[in-house]
Amino acid sequence: MHATTPDNLSLDINALLRDSAVLVALFDPQDRLRHANAAFLSTYHTSLAAAPTWSELLRDNYVHKRGVALITTDFDTWLASARARRASQPFRAFETDMCDGRWLWMTETLQADGSMLCIATDITSLKASEHAMRHARDTAVTAANTDVLTGIGNRRYVLGRLDHLLTNLRAPTDQLSVVVADLDHFKRINDSLGHPAGDEIIRDFAQRSQRLLSDTDTVGRVGGEEFMLLLPSLCTDKAEQLVAHLHTEVRQARPVSSRPECSYTFSAGITDARAGESLEAVFRRADRALYLAKNAGRNQTARVD
Repeated sequence: MHATTPDNLSLDINALLRDSAVLVALFDPQDRLRHANAAFLSTYHTSLAAAPTWSELLRDNYVHKRGVALITTDFDTWLASARARRASQPFRAFETDMCDGRWLWMTETLQADGSMLCIATDITSLKASEHAMRHARDTAVTAANTDVLTGIGNRRYVLGRLDHLLTNLRAPTDQLSVVVADLDHFKRINDSLGHPAGDEIIRDFAQRSQRLLSDTDTVGRVGGEEFMLLLPSLCTDKAEQLVAHLHTEVRQARPVSSRPECSYTFSAGITDARAGESLEAVFRRADRALYLAKNAGRNQTARVD
């Protein structure tokens, strides 16, 4: 690829990007690394041949204590929170610390086809006080959008994400499946086993849901025992299959450490969002599907198209 300057000097843009100290990478709509320059590959200790997903890349950095400096004792919970923020808006900018002591300013730009362009600049030279101030701001923003108990997005975040996804539904072929799930007889669980046991069950459901989703999907906690899954990568038939898989996993789960015999189930309502619909209309339809599942005896899924 070449460009011509006002002085008619031919510039090799690919060579400029390849040799630049600025980190440049492109992730495809499935959030898998497809293009990157040497600065990005060396910083994140990966290769184009490996073609890792963003989640795989971060997990590898965490396990080998290189690349991104991730300070957490629970990587899966951290990842759930980070994935909830990733691709949450067309453009996002934030600081990130590296294990080698560098401090990067990262931008993520969502492309029309769902791919993501990532560009990072080394800003280590900025004053420490400015770094601390920016870090405090980012921490506050993250806290405002994160459910404290589970580490996934909270009601504010997931509804904002739904609203954003709805604005991108334009063509009749665009798809977005929405699932509202509610843990069955949760008050009975809290009353008989206590709130700590209820918290363990809520965390278990959040983690199991997160593990089944792709990097472009979202799960958030919208109420005490109520969750919402946003699945822009799936039609409703595929969404039903995913929820069926989640039902199977949950029925086999025994998450209460003090009561290993304790199990739980959930009910779910599924609908497909349509171009031009409001958030309220989609939420009402998914909630109506959830009501049908509960009214039919719970521990199952209903669908309203």
